[in-house]
Amino acid sequence: MEANEIAGLLDGLIAGWENEVVEFKEPTNDYSTDLIGKYFSALANEANLRNEAAGWLVFGVNDKSRKVTGTSYRPGADHLESLKRQIAQNTEPQSTFRVLHDFHHQDGRVVLMEIPPAPRGMPISWNGHYHGRAGECLVALALDKIDEIRGQTLAVDWSAVVVPEAGFEDLDERALRRAKESFGRKHANRVDSDELADWSTAEFTDRAKLTQGGQITRTALLLLGRPESAWRLSPNPAQLTWNLEGTERAYEHFGPPFFLNTTELFRRIRNIQLRLLPDDQLLPEEVSKYDQRTVLEALHNCLAHQDYALGGRVVVTERPDQLVFESEGAFFDGAPVDYLSGARVPRRYRNPFLVQAMSELNMIDTMGYGIRTMNDRQAKRYLPLPDFDLSDPQAVKLTIYGGVVDPAYTRLLLQATDLPFATVLALDRVQKKLPIPDEEVRRLKRAKLVEGRKPNLYVAAGVAAATDQKAEYIRTRAQDDTHYAKLITDFLEKFGSASRRDINQLLWDKLSDSLNDRQKANKINNLLTKLNRRGVIRNSGSKRNSAWILDVGEIGSVERPTRSE
Repeated sequence: MEANEIAGLLDGLIAGWENEVVEFKEPTNDYSTDLIGKYFSALANEANLRNEAAGWLVFGVNDKSRKVTGTSYRPGADHLESLKRQIAQNTEPQSTFRVLHDFHHQDGRVVLMEIPPAPRGMPISWNGHYHGRAGECLVALALDKIDEIRGQTLAVDWSAVVVPEAGFEDLDERALRRAKESFGRKHANRVDSDELADWSTAEFTDRAKLTQGGQITRTALLLLGRPESAWRLSPNPAQLTWNLEGTERAYEHFGPPFFLNTTELFRRIRNIQLRLLPDDQLLPEEVSKYDQRTVLEALHNCLAHQDYALGGRVVVTERPDQLVFESEGAFFDGAPVDYLSGARVPRRYRNPFLVQAMSELNMIDTMGYGIRTMNDRQAKRYLPLPDFDLSDPQAVKLTIYGGVVDPAYTRLLLQATDLPFATVLALDRVQKKLPIPDEEVRRLKRAKLVEGRKPNLYVAAGVAAATDQKAEYIRTRAQDDTHYAKLITDFLEKFGSASRRDINQLLWDKLSDSLNDRQKANKINNLLTKLNRRGVIRNSGSKRNSAWILDVGEIGSVERPTRSE
């Protein structure tokens, strides 16, 4: 923002003076960061409730004379920028200043802090407490305001809204035909192809969750709409943008029907073959720079989960060795790391109607497998794993790599093709110079997969030696507690009861070799306690002479054995 623009912004804020979304202060350099955090929470929440584009905390203006008097708060760009990190560390969901304008007014230095509104449905807390405003006063956020913000995502599903005056003539014939074919493939076991062919357009779109009682929804226009009908979604641009960066520059916008045009965008991407040469082979391994399924998975998830109420487009930026996907709205249910195992199922969606329709057309799944699938496919192609960037509280950024970051990592994956996913994930973080837990560092070092010392770890160059150590790594890698619990319940199901000595003999050699004897004993204690509290097993003996038996509950699908067994 130019100096004259900042001056105009400051004049406008002073003219409007303090209210629920603007606060002026005249602080010295030692102004409390905790108090700034409270104002951040309050102004973000009030900006959300009033549909304001931002809240403002302004330093360097006297709150009585309404004159610029200047401030000595954190002089220097680096010192001021560190405030953003401090705020991000203690807000939930994580948020921070959008921009810090360090402006030199004729009457003194002014710092204008631009605060993004709290995300829809999620009030912002500071150190676990929600703050708000009562006029110019800083107060605890009232319960009715908390309920109002939390109820925002329940009030309206943007994608389910019926579009007035839109009709089936606004849908693209080719997209309809292809959507019907995709629906038929997904439901081949329960919908006969001849029956499907006889469905009218209205019946098909209702069954595919695209329309409601024959009425055209925003979802129908996004996925199957004619390009000429995109105006009916205004003010949302209803666009995907491909942006090429590098020695050559180009861009192209794609409108509805997105059911077809996500593939058209993929075709713009320069998808050459990469030649990867393992150390022990003469012939290179060839892989495409980008995997089509991975790219479409990312693109479809951007469409399914973005916050359309923010009026933004999905942007795919192609750089020489990576694709960056950007979509509006915070990550909605949990965090990306929650979905790496493939076990977490989303409990809610920002656009449930759109998600359901995309699932019916086989564009996405609704079980949360997408992130794990993208990671698995990248690993099988020997390339770095995708990265999520959530530093902007109002957007999600995903990077998919189309080139090698660390040759040692790629050579290791080429030769050791059966490494566990958790190992690949840790090695990927090492090659990107990202932190990993100390326990994981020890395991990787025992397996000779990494070298160096924290924080300067690197993937081991000796691939052959590393692959010889795979068995050693498996011995030192901890199993999931469910695995050990299943061993115990299988033993009890077969033999009826077990003493502590029996259980020790059963598990001791199966526990990670990275644990000492005391840690192994504690691990077994904790496991028995957990199963006992869950009603899976119980001690029918004494504390000194335990006799563990199955109780009425059971993990998984295993049931308590009967007497005849």
